[in-house]
Amino acid sequence: MAHTYKDFEPAWYHGEVPPDSWRSIFKWGDPKEIKVPRESLYKLMKENFGLCDDDFKEYSEDLGLDPVEFDIPVRISRAHIRRFEEITGKDFVRTDDYARLSVAYGKTMYDLMRIRKKVVENIPDVVLYPDTKEQIEEIVAYCTKKKIPLYVYGGGSSVTRGVECVKGGVSLDMRLRFNKVVEFNEIDQTITVESGMSGPKLEETLNNAVGNFGARRAYTSGHFPQSWEYSSVGGWVVTHGAGQNSTYYGCIQDIVLGQDYATPAGTIHTDRYPRKATGPDLGHIMMGSEGAFGVLTHVTLKVFRHMPRTIRRFSYMFKDWETGQAAAREIIQSEAGYPSVFRLSDPEETGIMMHMYGVMESPLRVLFDLKKFKINEMCLYLGFTNGEEGFSKNCAGNVRRVARKYGGIWLSGLVCRGWEKGRFNDPYLRDTMQDFGLVMDTMECSVNWSNMSRVHREVRAYVKSRPKTICLTHMSHVYPQGANLYWIFITRMCDTEEYRLFHAGILDAIQKSGASMSHHHGIGKMFGPWLEGSIGRNEYAVYRALKKHFDPGNVMNPGGTLGFDLKEKEKKFLRDDIK
Repeated sequence: MAHTYKDFEPAWYHGEVPPDSWRSIFKWGDPKEIKVPRESLYKLMKENFGLCDDDFKEYSEDLGLDPVEFDIPVRISRAHIRRFEEITGKDFVRTDDYARLSVAYGKTMYDLMRIRKKVVENIPDVVLYPDTKEQIEEIVAYCTKKKIPLYVYGGGSSVTRGVECVKGGVSLDMRLRFNKVVEFNEIDQTITVESGMSGPKLEETLNNAVGNFGARRAYTSGHFPQSWEYSSVGGWVVTHGAGQNSTYYGCIQDIVLGQDYATPAGTIHTDRYPRKATGPDLGHIMMGSEGAFGVLTHVTLKVFRHMPRTIRRFSYMFKDWETGQAAAREIIQSEAGYPSVFRLSDPEETGIMMHMYGVMESPLRVLFDLKKFKINEMCLYLGFTNGEEGFSKNCAGNVRRVARKYGGIWLSGLVCRGWEKGRFNDPYLRDTMQDFGLVMDTMECSVNWSNMSRVHREVRAYVKSRPKTICLTHMSHVYPQGANLYWIFITRMCDTEEYRLFHAGILDAIQKSGASMSHHHGIGKMFGPWLEGSIGRNEYAVYRALKKHFDPGNVMNPGGTLGFDLKEKEKKFLRDDIK
């Protein structure tokens, strides 16, 4: 921990995480790494939740240090298992408790709460670790013929119950062996990889392109979601993911050029041309399908020149949310280049970030008082630029010009650097906080500039209707026409059904406010009931037709993914006349 506590410090769990334990599955990331709140943030949480130090002297939740064990039999026949062993090799077929549970849940708080309480449900009968595209095609064909449900586990960072094996069957764990480079093409500036490749492995491969491929320079993927360290390329593609640098590099649909899928209807191969006019784009039809049409095997991505020395970091404080919005909109609509990271926090998130990154303990606090910027009103804007040196410098200069026009206070690049240090490890906070019954989770949606204030106001109002709940909101993934709004909520909660109902209420509020149900988290099974009501019945019929074509037997990720195979009464509609 970077900062020691001056007063009472809770007994945050620093101990070993046994490799066969429940905690090793629900814990985020590296088993040896933890993150605890700064003392100022700890005190702020106590104040918000009406707690005292005594509430943090003993753990209220199970630490999950005992070995994974449960009594759910394997219901798949031995004949099927033998066939899978023939395809992948006997060592790469597992039916033990740990392997089955390790691919059964993602990382939404609903998943983590169930694992802590040792609630085991919706697990596969068998876990396979494929090595080649051909093996996956063979597995898909066999499962289709034998009507065996088939699921895919990439990095496991889903927050939509996307990987949950509702119908049992088979789960393909792509992490172990299906993570290799297929082709690097410096002339076209592309790389083709197997879908199980992780974010860090892809980035390391590209950064070292000179040594790995004899390239002329280093490259970058440009795609860095917060889950980057524990997410897979395939997961990015099938959920329509977005990285934190997307305002410059684009979201994953802007970066993907080609895809290969193994489907029950046969293999699908899309070409790698940068643009074409050959009817509806099959690549975009397949992206976002979340394993409901088939298994993504190979992906061809654009790559970009890696130029970290040209980065220009910035951070500003605006008087209030509306002023910050106006400045952000002018920056992105001014046609002077897009910053890479582009993040505006609302007043509540700004207050928390000032605690997290030490701003409240710095001389900047005096500056805010002098400028009459008020806590719980002012909004933090931070980010940085990428690209060729002149472009990057000009883009940062335009940000500075607009920020000054709207009365923004320059905070230097230090606050941005503080955010960068935590951009990938903030999820570790969830483990230490949940040990004491505090839950932290995220939701997001897509909005236009014209309805941003309404969506922000109405969704926050629902979240805050739960007493003693912190609701942090920021704008990110910004476009000339709108942006992503991202919520982080923190509350005291231990009951899984209570959490599920609260989460559903947030989804209701998002739909009613007129926003898109998701910008980059995808839909999965958790958001599935809202999808048809969000996009429209006639529009959703196109999805159903695609599902019927690719997977008429419903063996691919069944159980509510994208709302498929849900009963009418399970679906959520905004207006009665849609039904």
